[in-house]
Parts: sequence; C-alpha cells; structure tokens
Amino acid sequence: MPKLTAVGVAKLRAQGKRREIPDTQAPGLRLIIQPSGTKSWALRFRRPGGRTAKLTLGRVDLSEAEARDEPVIGAALSLRMARQLANKIDRERARGIDVVEESKAEKLRRRAAAIESTENSFGAAAQEFFRDYKTKWGNRPRRWRGEAAILGLRWPIDGDPATAEPQVIKGGLADRWRSKPLASVDNHDVHAVVDEARKLGIPGLARKNDGISDARGRKIHAALSVLFRWAVRQRRVAVNPCAGEWRPGAPPSRERVLTNVELRWFWQATEHVGAPFNAVRRLLMLSGCKLNEIAGLRWEELSEDGTALHLSGTRAKNHRPFTLPLSSAARDIIAGIKRVEGCPFAFSTTGKTPVSGWSKIKQRLDDAMLAAARKERGKGAMIAAFRVHDMRRSVVSGMAELGIRPDVIELCVNHVSGHRGGVAGIYNKSELLAERRAALERWAAHIAGIVSDKPGSVVSLRTRR
Repeated sequence: MPKLTAVGVAKLRAQGKRREIPDTQAPGLRLIIQPSGTKSWALRFRRPGGRTAKLTLGRVDLSEAEARDEPVIGAALSLRMARQLANKIDRERARGIDVVEESKAEKLRRRAAAIESTENSFGAAAQEFFRDYKTKWGNRPRRWRGEAAILGLRWPIDGDPATAEPQVIKGGLADRWRSKPLASVDNHDVHAVVDEARKLGIPGLARKNDGISDARGRKIHAALSVLFRWAVRQRRVAVNPCAGEWRPGAPPSRERVLTNVELRWFWQATEHVGAPFNAVRRLLMLSGCKLNEIAGLRWEELSEDGTALHLSGTRAKNHRPFTLPLSSAARDIIAGIKRVEGCPFAFSTTGKTPVSGWSKIKQRLDDAMLAAARKERGKGAMIAAFRVHDMRRSVVSGMAELGIRPDVIELCVNHVSGHRGGVAGIYNKSELLAERRAALERWAAHIAGIVSDKPGSVVSLRTRR
C-alpha cells in the first residue's frame, strides 16, 4: 500500500460507507473518512492485557501549516503532526503507559477546568454574588437592584435574585467581562473602568448628565469593591483589586437648608407636578423622611387608625424598624390619595410598582418654584440649587429652630447618632411617641403658617387630587 501524502489526503473522497486508510509511516495511524466527507485521524493499538483499542486523535488539517506548539489529542492535525503524535503515543505505550486511560483522565481535567473557568468568570460570579449576598442584618441591601445594574445585570422588578434569572445588560460589565476569569481582574482593570464611568458613563447604562461625573466613578468603584470583598471571603480570589485603588473623592458635605420663603414656594410648586408626585413631595416636607421611604409606602404599613406609619428594618437605611407618627396635615394628604385596586403601594402610576421618574419631576418642581419666586419678587429672582435630600436637612433644622428637643428630632427622622448613639442608644429604648407626635404637629402648624404667609396659623394642607 502506498504511503499517505498531504496531497493524497486532500484528494481522497468520501464513499457510501466509512473508510479507514492506514498510514505506513507511523504505527497504528489511520485516516478516517466519513460518508459525510469529514476526515479525522485515529490510532489503533493494543492496550496492556492485549485488548484492542482505538483513540481518535483529531480532525484533519489540510493547510499543512507548521504548528508552533507540540501536537495534542483533540487539535486539528496535519499529516506530519498526526505522525508525530502517533509516534509519541507509541513511545508512551512502550514505557507501559495506558494511553487510553490517560486520554480519558485528560479529558476530565480539561472539562473540569472549563467548568471551573466558566463558574469563576466575572459574569457568573456577579450573578452568584447577588443570589448569595446579604448584609450583616441578614437581608438584601436596599439598593441592590441599582448596584446590579451598575455591574451589568438587571432582574425583573418582582424577581428574587435567588431564583430568577437576570437580564445581562448589553455592553455592561457582566457582558463585557462575561468570560473573564474573576481572578484576572486587576487594579488596572478597575482603574480603567472607574475612569471610563467618570468620563463616558457606566458601561451599558444611559448617562443622566454629560461631562465628567465623579459620582459615577464612585458608584462603580463601590459596587466592584463589595463584589470582590465577597469573592475574597468565598475564596474565589486571593485579593480585592479595588483595595487601595484610586476612587474619586467624596464631594463636600452638603449644608443647603431651604428658607421659610423657599419652603412656601416649594409647597406652591407641588401644585404643578401632578398626582401622586405632589402628595409625596408634601409628605417629605411634613415628615423629614427619605424619598424612598415615602415613595415606596405600602398600604399595609399604615396603622389601622391611620395615625402612624410602621416601616420595617428592610425599608430603613439604618435597618431599624421605624414608627412615624402622622400629623393631622399628613393624615389629610394620605386620606386624599386615590387608591388603585390591587396595588400594594400608596403611590403608583402603574398599579404594580412604586412611583418613579423623580429626575423629571424635580425639573418641573424647580421650574414651578422659580416661577413662584419671580411672580413674588420680580424677574430677577433666583433660587439656589437644592436636592431632594436637602428637604430632610431643612426639616431637622427648622424643628430645631422651633425649640424642639434634639433627641426628639432624631427620633422623628430615625437617626441613631448624637443623643441616641453609642452606649446611650443601647440602653435608652424609649420611642417618645407622644413627644414625636407633638413635635410633628408643631412642625406642620409651622409649615401651615409659612404657606399661608401667616406664621403660627393653621390652614388646611390637603393635597389636590
């Protein structure tokens, strides 16, 4: 039988049945041609004990390009490489090695390595992190959905990450680093993505503002740092690449407090933002609560007599259950809310989820406040920029100016620092509900006087429906 040549291997054609053509230059080497035309290399030999065996070496490579690496089982092989591999296996057999068992073991090792690589990729680890991660209080962080989006994952609005599959955001980190081994993410990668977020936006997410934003950089740095701290605890990586890596500095502490006149313009402006946004804004002004605490209010959190709200620890930033006595003005606002049948939320535009879209509403509120200011003080009137959270500071400062005790104010806004911090907070568990109710009624009366421009008087603060 003539020896095989590269040209001959290329010219050989498929027939109606499988063909097996021996090579005379390498012991046991066979060219296999399937009826489909697929060509591959195989090796026939006897195993220890005399049993016959066949080992598939790999498909035929007709390019005859010289490989840089040694030929291995499973790779595409030219005739020259197939002969080299066959001779190598023959030498191993001569040394008493069972090449079939070795081949099976190597396949298992490669499969295990591939599975480990996939499971320990950034994309897979990020999903596992959100399925597994809990705070020290045993619940999920309040803003876990936002952090998941920053890392490139989005779960259904009512989906539990422990059971539901997320959407991988196109262009996000979980998509970009889908197959990147978690341990290969280093401080250079972290620096690059933080800088990208500052200048161009968080990968996969739309920018809310143009230009450089240190806040975006801080958010993605924080999200990555939490993920890698978890990965270190789980022994998935040896070090946290975010540790010691540059992150944009925090902005100066805010000190903006709305004046009484600005509070009046704020109240007037809420008439122009529509329901239910106006009710939420006014309740923030009357209670000093955080936006999410009011915007995410559930009907079940309202006491049976309607005089208080009971927020669980999962709804509060400090994870402490919180009872908020409602002033008569706040109760009037809640009584005027149009309830959506089947919706658990007091404030909703969809009937399924809490009200959202606060950035657009803030712009409308700002425009309406400026219009009220200019109507009262002329076209040159201006209002210094403020954020929603500044209202909370304004409430606390205003209550202090009314002479309300600091410890009562702290309880009104669910603070645990100051008079309730440290050892004092451990032993003093009094909620001072009566004092808090009186304080919030006094604050509501103060707001009523501001709105009516008659300090001290009480007027109806009911929100228009």
